[in-house]
Amino acid sequence: MTFLRSGRPGSRRPPRPALWARLRQLRPFLLLAVLGPGIVSGFADNDAGGITTYSIVGAQFGYDLLWVLLASQLALMVTQELGARLGLATGHGLSGLIRERFGLRWATFATVTMLLANLGDTVAEFAGIGAALALFGVPVPLSALLAAGAILLLLSRGNFGRIQLAFVAVGLGVAIAYAVSAVLAHPDWGHAAQATLIPHGTWSAAYLLAVMGTVGTTITPWGQSFIQSYVVDKGLGPEDLTSSRIDVTLGALFTNIVAGFIVVACAATLWAHGQTTITDAADAARALRPLAGHAAEVLFAVGLLAASFLGLGTVPLTSAYAACEAFGWESGLDHRWGQAPAFYGLLAFFIGFSALFILIPGLPLIGVMFLSQVFDGLLLPIILVFVMLIARDRRLMGRLRSGAISISLGWLVTGLISLLSIALVVATVAG
Repeated sequence: MTFLRSGRPGSRRPPRPALWARLRQLRPFLLLAVLGPGIVSGFADNDAGGITTYSIVGAQFGYDLLWVLLASQLALMVTQELGARLGLATGHGLSGLIRERFGLRWATFATVTMLLANLGDTVAEFAGIGAALALFGVPVPLSALLAAGAILLLLSRGNFGRIQLAFVAVGLGVAIAYAVSAVLAHPDWGHAAQATLIPHGTWSAAYLLAVMGTVGTTITPWGQSFIQSYVVDKGLGPEDLTSSRIDVTLGALFTNIVAGFIVVACAATLWAHGQTTITDAADAARALRPLAGHAAEVLFAVGLLAASFLGLGTVPLTSAYAACEAFGWESGLDHRWGQAPAFYGLLAFFIGFSALFILIPGLPLIGVMFLSQVFDGLLLPIILVFVMLIARDRRLMGRLRSGAISISLGWLVTGLISLLSIALVVATVAG
């Protein structure tokens, strides 16, 4: 099987829209044309499960886990750069490369692993949308129906450029909402800065679970696959490496700044007043009202809604990308249903199944949302091992093969996350 620089094995991807081609020919607009994969992936990391995790962390541990956000930001820059580099060098998504490098069995294993994690994440997005709209009197069944219909319409009827613009706009809205919420909470910024630079806390099972959840919602299996598939779908190549690095750095920075605002808002209000038990991010929004005012409550809820919608657009999209790449089916947002029936059929299935799942009576939404992030953290080392093995393959990567420093940092991140996963299991078993 021979890989071509663009498109699936044995085929070539349709040319990018004329607008992207023209922008990339104009030097002043080169960076603008390349930006997107890292920023969208970064914004989408702060989805419903992430916001729930950060809210719990802020309410239960105060400022103590802010250092984890800084550490995970640095790790995210390393892993996302490696993922983007794979897409730039080969023109293929992660599942397709695993199939080429290790065979169909390993590709199936990696894809199924990712889809399991993605299922919990997608359910968490619907839970977040339902919880946010419930604050405004919208019943969960109606919110699930409206959200599923809206995201399917956006992804199936919009073109790549419009979809990316929508994703970035929603991400910026989320960032602004939580930044203002944090300011309205009147936190101790000096304490927050100190906690960011110096590790705090007691290494109990609960603390390890919170650390794993924080890492799992920052560096995710789906995010690793998404940025690579997105780079390919956007038609970027080796000449875009420098701009892609800027894109990845900005995305990682935005991710953790927003996460920090959420932790700080909850630490300054809930934790500071002894209100350490919350059931979901919507509870955090409600609890903010008497402590930080009605505006903080509304902004927190709106941020949850927007972030959940962004996650609902990106996580099922990653699942569809991964499955199609693993089995060589056509995919891409510039195709229509008739051109890529498997891609859109899978996309509809992942969204529809999760929408129905969220309607199960008595489903513990907080458990689904938080544990989905822990599950991501436990599965992440599996995906990262595949990334690292491919990143050093000279035959596939050519001149974009990662250097010794990138490879060393990548293996260091993979090793630390693996050790953290083992420590979490041991601490949990030990009680």
